[in-house]
Order: sequence, then structure tokens, then C-alpha cells
Amino acid sequence: MTDPRSTPLRERHEALGAALTDFGGWQMPVRYGSDLAEHRAVRESAGLFDVSHMAEFLVTGAHAGAFLDFALAARHSTMPLGKAKYSLLLSEEGSILDDLIVYRLDEDWFVVIANAGNAALVAETLAARREAYPLPEVPVADDGSFAFVPGRHVRVEDASSATGLVALQGPRAAEILAALDGLDLTVPARRQGDTPQPWTLDELPYYAARSASFRGAALLIARTGYTGEDGFELLVSADTVGDLWDALLEAGEPLGLVPAGLAARDTLRLEAGMPLHGHELSRDIRPAQAGLGRVVKSGDDDFVGKAALAASAADAPVLVGLVSEGRRAGRAGYAVVDAAGTAVGEITSGALSPTLGHPIAMAYVAPAVSGDGTELFIDVRGTRIPATVTALPFYRRKK
Repeated sequence: MTDPRSTPLRERHEALGAALTDFGGWQMPVRYGSDLAEHRAVRESAGLFDVSHMAEFLVTGAHAGAFLDFALAARHSTMPLGKAKYSLLLSEEGSILDDLIVYRLDEDWFVVIANAGNAALVAETLAARREAYPLPEVPVADDGSFAFVPGRHVRVEDASSATGLVALQGPRAAEILAALDGLDLTVPARRQGDTPQPWTLDELPYYAARSASFRGAALLIARTGYTGEDGFELLVSADTVGDLWDALLEAGEPLGLVPAGLAARDTLRLEAGMPLHGHELSRDIRPAQAGLGRVVKSGDDDFVGKAALAASAADAPVLVGLVSEGRRAGRAGYAVVDAAGTAVGEITSGALSPTLGHPIAMAYVAPAVSGDGTELFIDVRGTRIPATVTALPFYRRKK
């Protein structure tokens, strides 16, 4: 069995007293003190997460956007520059191999961020699809003759080991980032003749990204996150991420910023109704079941898994939210039953919501009992707890 890997921030986590655990093959902080306090800090001020375990891929070249249209289920060739998009990597059978975030930084330059536990699978799949991608014929000889060359004008590079990533999340995130010592909000010139472009955080909308620098090192600032709050994900070199972490904690300390671990991240994303691979998403689940049909592009465009999606079963279980009273929460694997005691589904994630004060859960249930307001029961170790189907998310931040 392979020992868990460590991010460049491990020594800092240990110095802060973090409890560490194996997560997706990585040694990661679960909490630094109280996961409830860390959760509340993100909802009320800000939290700082190490997400350097995530995998980063650079997709570049003249056909990069069109290649991603083919390899993934969403359309990326028409993305405006500087935008981000939630996307899915599907199997040939139309099931979900991984969910991803894709950033378009230039006409021929994309960054794809994948889940840590799926890094090897995503790398292998993108490489195979690059070779299979049906590019138009291109001239290859002086006489003007043409030939099909798979993967030409597309490069896929795994940049994970060279990259550090932290997430600054919460209503005071922008205020903290603006106070960061050494931050330069200027898009550098990428090509000869380009002019560096200064910008401000106020100009960066949700699901968008801009290039900047931190103490002279290249920095990508994305207004994205996994908590349901405003915030930023900051991508920098692995050699620089430690200094960035320290400087952010220093800038944010007067404003209530705390380091936060996986436990808080999980309850935050659950309240926000955000799926987690290995729980709500897997090789057994298709996009429509998870409420992600909107992510899949429609029309005549071809992509891997498209043909199989057309044959999706109408009676397949669908993802719903469940709310209940009391303090006992359903956990992953607990059965969901109807009034007659017949099993109709299964919990994928559940917790006592720190923000809402009552138990919440996500579950896959039969379509016939998936309507909002449907009364069901969660089998909690032999005790049937009443639960009501509700639309996701459970929590929305105040704008």
C-alpha cells in the first residue's frame, strides 16, 4: 500500500496543530481545532484551505478548445477569455469519471483542475482522448498534401507536482486578499507586443479568473470555491505556496481568518448542495441523475459518452435533498424508506448543519418519491427518522 503524499504545506499544518488524515491518497488536515468553529468562520468571516492535493492540467494549442469539447461533456471552445466553467469527464457509457473546473486564460490556453483521487485516471483519459481526437486534415508536405494526425496542435501537460493551490473563502475574502502584502493585480504580457493589464478584485466576477503575481511569482486568481460563499482559489508554484499561505494568514488575522480543514469543507459544501466525487458522483451515476444535465452540451456536437446518454433509463435514481428535525443525521450508506418501510433510496452525504441547526442530507431516491415536500424516512441504525425532500441547495449566501 502506497503511503499518502504530502502537500508543500504539511509542516505548516503540523505547526498549527492540525489533525491529519489520508484523503484521496494525500495526508490532509481534517481540522486545526474545532471544525464547527472553522465552518462558522467561513460563513461569517473567512477560512483558508490547503487544496494543493488537487490535480492541475494545462491544455494548450490551436485546437485546445475544440479538443476539450470532444473530451469533456461541456462546451469550452466558446468560453470567453478569463472565464471558468464546471465540467464533467464522462466514460464511454455516459457515467461520471470526474467533475472538473476549466479555466480559459487565452485563446489557446486552458487550465483544468481535477479531483485528487482521480488525478491518474484524468491524466490517462485526457492523453488517450488527445490521440483519438478527430482533428481536421492538416498540410504535412511541401506539395500541399494532407494527412490526419491525431492530437496535432493540442498539448496536455500534468502540472500537478509543480503547483500549489489554496482556497480563501468567506464574506471577507476579498477584503483579505486586497490586503495581501506583495500582491500585484496585473495581467502580464504573454506575447511580444502585448501590454500588461492592471485590474481590480471588484472587476473579477464569480466563475472567472485573472493572472496576477505574488512577490514576483506568477499567480492565478479564480473567483471560485467549494463552500457556497464568496471567495478565491489561488494557484501558484509549489515553491511559493508556503509564503502565500503565511502572508494570507497574516493579512487575514485581524479580519477573523482561520485555517480550515476537510471537516469544515465537507459541511460547507453539503449545505451548499455541492456534490462530492465518491459520494454523489461516480462511475455508476450519469449527469441527469445528479441534477447536472444542464452541464452537458446539447446540439450536434460530438463528445465522448454522448451516444450512451441518449439511452439513459427513465427510472434511474435521482439526487435530492432531505431535511429532518432533531439532532440525528443520516450518513452515507443509510437507507431511505417510504411510509410502508420499503427501501426507496440511499444517503450519499449527511450531517447536522452548523448553519441551519438541523440535519440535512443528500440522497439518491426513486423518481416517484423525488418531488419537493415528499415525506420519507431515514433508517438511522434501526430508527426511522422522518425526512422531507427539498430542493438543493440547503443554504444560499447573502449577496
